[in-house]
Amino acid sequence: MSDLARKLAAWHQQSGRHDLPWQHQGPYATWISEIMLQQTQVPVVIPYFKRFMVSFPDPVALANAPVDQVLAHWAGLGYYARARNLHAAAQQIREEFQGVIPDTLADLTTLKGVGRSTAGAILSLGFQKFGVIQDGNVRRVLARLFLIDDDLSRADAQKHLWDLATELTPTDGVASAIHTQAMMDLGATLCTRRKPNCQQCPLAIHCQAHLADRTHEIPRPKKVKQRATEQWVVLHIVDANGRSLLCRRPNEGIWGGLYAPPIANSLSRIGKDFGIPKVLDAEEQSQLEHAFSHFKVLLTLYRLEGSVSCPPENVTWVKLDDFQGGLPAPIKQLLLER
Repeated sequence: MSDLARKLAAWHQQSGRHDLPWQHQGPYATWISEIMLQQTQVPVVIPYFKRFMVSFPDPVALANAPVDQVLAHWAGLGYYARARNLHAAAQQIREEFQGVIPDTLADLTTLKGVGRSTAGAILSLGFQKFGVIQDGNVRRVLARLFLIDDDLSRADAQKHLWDLATELTPTDGVASAIHTQAMMDLGATLCTRRKPNCQQCPLAIHCQAHLADRTHEIPRPKKVKQRATEQWVVLHIVDANGRSLLCRRPNEGIWGGLYAPPIANSLSRIGKDFGIPKVLDAEEQSQLEHAFSHFKVLLTLYRLEGSVSCPPENVTWVKLDDFQGGLPAPIKQLLLER
């Protein structure tokens, strides 16, 4: 294992990523970047990270900010529970840790939205202490390196991966940080999900999947049940003063905590919910197809001028050009095409 770690560290010094904006910026930047990078690619995250750090430069600034402001900075990244958890965790840090990010695995994993792998990254990359990670890149590298032909979501496979990652990670803090970044970089740049570049991999001579010519099979792909494209109606209601009706979406579910016009599977449904007798007079504006992780939706935007007689809770009338709350990216795109 130590020989593998040494080879990986030498490769990283020459070929790893060294210019990411959150690198060597301390535990707070590490934490924010790790949460943003869950389910999201590095090129997408970079501009969001930079804007986020300007507005919320430390845990206390994040904790003191309104959650709507945090969500507005997150709009477009998806998986909005991550932003709400960040905000809640920052408040925990302010109240329970005097505004300072804790530096032990036990304390870090008490924070909202911080699991074992994120805590390991904060320890390793943020504090330069011993920390073990298990993100998607690391799981893929380990699965191929040790030819783990199993469903990696199974509890026994997870335990095996954690044991291997722990054994492979150097205990020295500085070496642990180098190793953590190297594992992520190897998975992101060479040991990719499709068409891995085994010829350039420093661990190829040790990789059991490569030696068995099975890198294309490992890790075993997940079975994802395809769902038909759903049809969603978005009704842009504008009053006599040019204000638009926006609804705050429930925290649980799609676009949780963000704002959007009324959305349903039909205009009639919106008409009943909002007390709009002539809802079918709404004029169709545009359409947009949007893909979520497990399904697609076809969004059809309608526009209707007037008011509503029985709006539900969590609605507000706003001037869109001045609105500072969070709008889902596809909804913002639809409304800007008006």
